[in-house]
Amino acid sequence: MEITVISAQGLKKTSSGPFSHRLRPFITITAYPPNPHNSNEKCQMYRTRVDDQGGVNPTWGDKFHVPLDTAFFQNRYSCIYVHLYTKRLITGQVQLGWCQVPVTDIGFLPEGSVKYLSYRILARDGTRTPGVVNLAIRLTSFQQVAVLPDSRASDECKTVIVRSKGYTKLSSVTSSMK
Repeated sequence: MEITVISAQGLKKTSSGPFSHRLRPFITITAYPPNPHNSNEKCQMYRTRVDDQGGVNPTWGDKFHVPLDTAFFQNRYSCIYVHLYTKRLITGQVQLGWCQVPVTDIGFLPEGSVKYLSYRILARDGTRTPGVVNLAIRLTSFQQVAVLPDSRASDECKTVIVRSKGYTKLSSVTSSMK
């Protein structure tokens, strides 16, 4: 899947007054649950560049190729977490908010098509903020999912959807525990 972090609007500064800091926002993206085929890391995080000029309305246009398989789309609890931070010179990064993109909002798009999504940014405590983040999601290709035997059935036939560049293949996989 290709995720493009387009922009954010209406961000709120974390403090006001004579020592208020200018916003230097950036976004991190993580997929949950993580890809089980990536044994090197439990949870891969992607990060945009810092927008030094945008202030409360930053723009990025950064694209990330997030490797996901069909199991991600079959789990109704799967989601993409988007965290918004500002970079401070002395204190480091400070979280401005977050949102999540549920798998149901992504759906099974035709390969190559783009879906534009906008989400309200939530504060750390879960309350709504005036900020909005804009994303574009494009499905590229899927990895095949291995079908594991189920301990509840001795013979079972399952259908696995395999999408690759240019074609979709439906195949039946029979597993048996004897």
